Amino acid sequence: MTLSDVARNAGVSAITVSRALRDPEKVSPHLRDTILKVVEDMGYVPDLAARALASKNSGLVGVMSPWLTSHAFISVIRGIEDRVRPSDLRIQYASSDTGPEDRVRQLRFFLSQNPAGLIHVGQAGDHVIDDLLRRAPCPVVELMDVSQQPADMSIGIDHRRAAEAATRHLLQKGYRRIAMLNGGWDFRAQRRLEGFKAVLEEAGLFDPALVLSLDSNSSVGLGCHLLDRLKRDFPDADAAFCQNDDIALGVLFECQRRGLGVPSDFGICGFNDLDHAGFAFPAITSVRVPRYEIGYRAVDMIVRAAASGSSANKIVDLGFQLIPRGSTDREG
Repeated sequence: MTLSDVARNAGVSAITVSRALRDPEKVSPHLRDTILKVVEDMGYVPDLAARALASKNSGLVGVMSPWLTSHAFISVIRGIEDRVRPSDLRIQYASSDTGPEDRVRQLRFFLSQNPAGLIHVGQAGDHVIDDLLRRAPCPVVELMDVSQQPADMSIGIDHRRAAEAATRHLLQKGYRRIAMLNGGWDFRAQRRLEGFKAVLEEAGLFDPALVLSLDSNSSVGLGCHLLDRLKRDFPDADAAFCQNDDIALGVLFECQRRGLGVPSDFGICGFNDLDHAGFAFPAITSVRVPRYEIGYRAVDMIVRAAASGSSANKIVDLGFQLIPRGSTDREG
């Protein structure tokens, strides 16, 4: 079944059918509804391979991320999907939570499909990946840190500045033996460590022994484990800046198990401001990241760059917001 078959049954030209499917706003509502009804009745499915040959791209936007199953990334995906829905683009996801060779293979597979764009969340310093992104024949948007020069475009926040704000907040609340708890050192986590360290060094309070991590997926259980280890080795530790809210929630649970008062005996600050941070008791102070907007705007940047041939804004910093709550609410 071809586009011409649909056009013949709808009594219109093939160009009109194509326009109704690709740019529905350019077709009158009545005609569009007629064409879509014929498409549905006939069970017509566009041939993306043929489209890629006949046009500049296949209409696919590839999304590569190591966090596809992460709670924090769900809002990013929702933003991506909402921006794609009214367009003629389609999304293809791939997990990059694998070895470097598999990441390169997956990226090359995306590029082989003549995509309309790429959204990439990855490690800084992977020179093979960086080179492939620079040479990509389509708009590329990198998430989620904006402190580095991107291959093409980037959108997100400055993670170092966000960590600086969180650490200063803990100091202002009177905490002095502040730990950083983490589940792995990707580029964004490293940038947060830089901010955490800079603020505490300026105050003369940085102790590298209080930076604890375990190369494991972040989870509530990991937060419990890290707090147990912290208080066992450093009983005078009085606060923790956690790399995400799952770890922060685990720290809160372990404090409650040990009978530590939060925030009186121990302060907790998370990152991402997931829903459970605001509903825990006490509610957890966190850094709010505009994750939905990051996803939505990333697709929008691709659409605009493809339409104009260039992007007015190569780097978009959406900013962050520190949300103080009960887990740090004590007098400084």
